Amino acid sequence: MSRTRCTRARTVSSGRLTPGDPGSHASWSNSAQVEAPPPPRPFRTQVCGAQLRNPRHLLQAVQRCSCGLRSFRMVHAKSWILKKHFVGSPTDSNFELKTVELPPLKNGEVLLEALFLTVDPYMRVAAKRLKEGDMMMGQQVARIVESKNSAFPTGTIVIASSGWTTHSISNGKELQKLPAEWPDKLPLSLALGTVGMPGLTAYFGLLDICGLKGGETVIVNAAAGAVGSVVGQIAKLKGCKVVGAAGSDEKVAYLKKLGFDVAFNYKTVDSLEETLKKASPDGYDCYFDNVGGEFSNIVIAQMKKFGRIAICGAISTYNSTRPLPPGPPPELVIYQELRMEGFIVTRWQGEARQKALNDLQTWVSEGKIQYHEYIIEGFENMPAAFMGMLKGDNLGKTIVKA
Repeated sequence: MSRTRCTRARTVSSGRLTPGDPGSHASWSNSAQVEAPPPPRPFRTQVCGAQLRNPRHLLQAVQRCSCGLRSFRMVHAKSWILKKHFVGSPTDSNFELKTVELPPLKNGEVLLEALFLTVDPYMRVAAKRLKEGDMMMGQQVARIVESKNSAFPTGTIVIASSGWTTHSISNGKELQKLPAEWPDKLPLSLALGTVGMPGLTAYFGLLDICGLKGGETVIVNAAAGAVGSVVGQIAKLKGCKVVGAAGSDEKVAYLKKLGFDVAFNYKTVDSLEETLKKASPDGYDCYFDNVGGEFSNIVIAQMKKFGRIAICGAISTYNSTRPLPPGPPPELVIYQELRMEGFIVTRWQGEARQKALNDLQTWVSEGKIQYHEYIIEGFENMPAAFMGMLKGDNLGKTIVKA
């Protein structure tokens, strides 16, 4: 619920208590003539600049006032921290839930309350740069519940890189407002998925890194995930043949529903090499790689001359404690004149990023790109959502609803 910005609630008193005042503990002597006690002083208080004369209205007024609430209670933020660095697959013992009391806002600051949070594969690798005891990183869709920054009024919806926390304080510099033209029919959580970082990753990896052209053949793995499903649909919009690999029959059925020309379960095929050859006997122009490892070696051997490879992720190797498999033979890359490039989506900013977001939002609104969200309820389930995503439990984008 949004709350308007206002002054803090304060109670106005007309003087100190005297004998006879309500609440006074002074006693009167028992004498023949006793002065009548003065009448009770009228109740008066001010909340958000409004005068109140009925104490029954006080609670209702304070509930409408975010700063009034801060006067009566401090905000406690729950945060998931990295208790121990990961060795192999993450477990519950790697995380710890902590609660901290946030200080009052300073001028220029805002208080954020998380609505939706994201878990993504990159966090498994990025956590290596954290110190034990640091909060887990990540984006969230949040509502501003208190503001001392005129650029971000109370009630504004923003995308924030606040990490795994229920509440946070920001100076506003890194916040991104949800576009004013955001359609009512689209869930806010989509700003963490198809019309957010994963969608942008698919967009720039396919169109800029791979330089996709109409009529080409594209192969994408982890194709039913947040990024891969958008890659395939953009490629179809651009007039390409799309082959997708996923890890369950349910996901394969979903890819066919999205319009993939060929989709297969890489866990159940007899031969990945033969399956890829059958799907596209002439080879592949573009390879969007989310998986890495041995899968990539097999695909790269079937790339066409001048093929392009966008290296987005390597989720098959993130939890491995064994030595990684060797890469493709250098002579293959040389004589096929292949171009391989890794990328991070934050490379694209300004007008290019805004155009991409506009395109993605338009395609989704027009039904040209479909989306599926795998929503887990409860902030306390952040680690479980993260671990499940790394195991491939999700169909589409994993989202935690706070």
